[in-house]
Amino acid sequence: MAAPIIDRQSEQAKLRELAEAGKPCIALIYGRRGVGKTYLLTHLWEKGRAFYFTASAVTPEQNRRRLIEEAAAWSGERLEPEDYPTWRTVFRLLLSLKSQRSVAVVLDEFQYLGADESDLATVTSELNAAWEGLRAPERSLLLVLSGSVARMMEALDGGGAPLHGRLAWKARLAPFDYWDAAAMARFDLLRDRARAYGVFGGMPRYLAPIDPGRSLADNVAELMLSPRGEVRSQVETAILQEQGLRDIPKYAGILRAIGGGRTELSRIASRAGVANDTSLRDKVERLVRLGYAERHRNFDTGRTTPYRYRLADPAFMFYHAFVARLETALEVNEPLEVWEAHVGPRLDAYMGHLFERIVEQAYHRRRKEEGLPLVQQWGRWEGADHAGESLEMDIVTRLMGGGMLTGAIKWSQSPAAIGLHRHHMRDLDRLALSGHRWAHEAREQGSFLLYAAAGGFEEDFRERAEQDGLPVICWSLNDLYARAAEAGAV
Repeated sequence: MAAPIIDRQSEQAKLRELAEAGKPCIALIYGRRGVGKTYLLTHLWEKGRAFYFTASAVTPEQNRRRLIEEAAAWSGERLEPEDYPTWRTVFRLLLSLKSQRSVAVVLDEFQYLGADESDLATVTSELNAAWEGLRAPERSLLLVLSGSVARMMEALDGGGAPLHGRLAWKARLAPFDYWDAAAMARFDLLRDRARAYGVFGGMPRYLAPIDPGRSLADNVAELMLSPRGEVRSQVETAILQEQGLRDIPKYAGILRAIGGGRTELSRIASRAGVANDTSLRDKVERLVRLGYAERHRNFDTGRTTPYRYRLADPAFMFYHAFVARLETALEVNEPLEVWEAHVGPRLDAYMGHLFERIVEQAYHRRRKEEGLPLVQQWGRWEGADHAGESLEMDIVTRLMGGGMLTGAIKWSQSPAAIGLHRHHMRDLDRLALSGHRWAHEAREQGSFLLYAAAGGFEEDFRERAEQDGLPVICWSLNDLYARAAEAGAV
């Protein structure tokens, strides 16, 4: 029996709704390779209720012939490729398949139906012509176009594109968050589930080989540290598989620079050995759109403040933090030995920033259920106070209804003491004295405090913290994974 679909509830609901809408509909779904598009689309409907075709990186003509052959095998009709010489005739066929049980026609890796972007535009023009000539069938009909090249798939609905205005729905499939990743990394210890997210991230393809019956150390050593590791190989070749990218070595160098801690464009350029020019900015922004990198600014900085960049995928973060730096040692030593000597002892330090990401995801996931206020944009702050002393604040965000949400996030082993709260309030005072108005607001009525500590809190922490007059939210690892455990998701 196939494993159930994890998450994707909104996507499942929408696709099923369109498939039963009583009229023809086109849907577009796209995302990075390994994000789970194929699994979703092949497990959504009962066997035989959808015709599913995956195009390959061969010539469009070869894909056309194979598409006809697979349509014949699925429908039981006698179909010859020679009778459907153009894409328009092929699409007319697909839109009129005779199976009464069919609810959907899925064309996966749709971008391969064209030799390039210009050719794909011609293919979609032929699809549009076939769609215009479609007589509304008595039954519902859903045509799903799916692909892994975000730029090309997004262009299908761009202004002036043949399918612009035709799509009933489109969605970009994102990697799992910490919660859904735990459904595939079901380790007994919650701390190991969080660590697994820090190592493998949320891409289903990276999570699928994990064996929770073995230790986290064994899984990381075999899958990520070993030179023959399945996930390591996927991470190392991911950028090579991005169709349409030129200058792959430069993209790889940029990722390596960002992974090595270079966050500003000038430092990225220096480390990658490329010019700090428009070409670099375009490449970095392309990596952001593809989901490999993300950009951020300090809270409350102006729009003219340059962005800083960091890796968006935890698997890439772990790879550059450990695997790339230990590459030589991993070639001549057993991966598990390298884990024990160099990775395991440093993993908790690495998890500090990853835990901040987990808490951000948890806030958005838990907000409605717990009645938490809407935030404008999740942020943090780091810099110096009026005396020139360094200061970091893990959570700084403005609430939609007024007020601030601030707090601290600690990947701790032992329960947090009230000193965590007092230190945070002193930091707010220091920033207020330094001229940051938002720090004043953070101490006024209408603001909230959020503390997250992996090791939990001392018994009277929340009661004592609320003596300063602000509502306090306290989350431990048990809190972050509680609902998932109750629902049987982890």
